[in-house]
Amino acid sequence: MAAAAGLRALGAKGSGWLRRGPWPLLTAGFCSGGPAGIGRPEPGSRPTSTRQRDGIRSIVLSDPKRRNALSLAMLRSLQNDILHEAESQDLKVIIISAEGPVFSSGHDLKELTDEHGPDYHAEVFRTCSEVMVLIQNHPVPVIAMVNGLASAAGCQLVASCDIAVASDKSSFAAPGVNIGLFCSTPGVALGRAVPRKVALEMLFTGEPISAREALLHGLLSRVVPEERLEEETLRIARKVASLSRPVLSLGKAAFYRQLAQDLRTAYHLTSQTMVDNLGLPDGQEGVKAFLQKRKPVWSH
Repeated sequence: MAAAAGLRALGAKGSGWLRRGPWPLLTAGFCSGGPAGIGRPEPGSRPTSTRQRDGIRSIVLSDPKRRNALSLAMLRSLQNDILHEAESQDLKVIIISAEGPVFSSGHDLKELTDEHGPDYHAEVFRTCSEVMVLIQNHPVPVIAMVNGLASAAGCQLVASCDIAVASDKSSFAAPGVNIGLFCSTPGVALGRAVPRKVALEMLFTGEPISAREALLHGLLSRVVPEERLEEETLRIARKVASLSRPVLSLGKAAFYRQLAQDLRTAYHLTSQTMVDNLGLPDGQEGVKAFLQKRKPVWSH
C-alpha cells in the first residue's frame, strides 16, 4: 500500500511504472535459500545472478571476462532482476555488486560501432537510462557494493543507487572523452551526486578519482577495507530490512520528489508526506511503541 503511495508521489501508475525489458520474468524460485551473503553467480547464460533471503535481494553483475560491461543484455537482465516482484512485501532492500576485479567498465564498446547503427545505439542508451531511473523510482532502497573500478556507465550505476559502499581499492571515472565519446548520460547521475566542478573535471579529463575522493565528494556513503566490504554492506542492508517497508517506501519517494522543488514547495510536499506517514499503520505503531517504551512490531 505505502509502496504504491510512494510511486504515486513520483507520478507513477500501478505496476507498469517502468517498462519491462524483454528478458523473461524470473520464476518464484530464482532466489537461493542459502546464507544471506553476497551471492556467487550460478552457471548459465544470464549476465547477472540473483539471490534473496531475509528481505535482502543481491544482484551480481556476473560477466567478469568482459569487465562486467553494461551491454544491452546486461542492462536488460539487471532491469529484470530489479523489477522482479518489486511490490512484494518480502523485498526490503536490494544490493548490486559485481564478480571480479572490475565493478563495471561501462557500456560494451563493441555495441557502439557503426556496424550496429543509430537505432541500436538509441536502444542501448534508452535502456540504460530506464535502469537508472528505475533504481530511483523503486519502492525499496538500492545499495551499490563496489570493489574495483566503476567506469563510465558503471560509475553512473553507482551514482544512481541510494547508498553506495566501496572498498578502499575502488576507483571511479568518466573516461569517455579519451575515446571521443563524451560521458553525457553518466554525467546526469554524476552531476546529481557530486559538486558540479568535480563532475566536470571527471568528465573533461577522464581521469579517475579514488574511493576516498569519491567519499569526500559525496559519490559514496562509506569506504571500508576490502576484507570488510561485504560485512559492512550487509550490516546496512540488514538494518534497512529490519524497518518498515511502507514507511521507507513513502519516504524514499518523497525525498527524491522534493529535491527538484523550490524550498516552499518542498516543505509543502513533505509536510503532506508526514501526514500520510502518520496515517500508515506502521506510522502509528512506531509512535505508540516509542511512547510505551517497547519495540515496534511492523506490518512489513
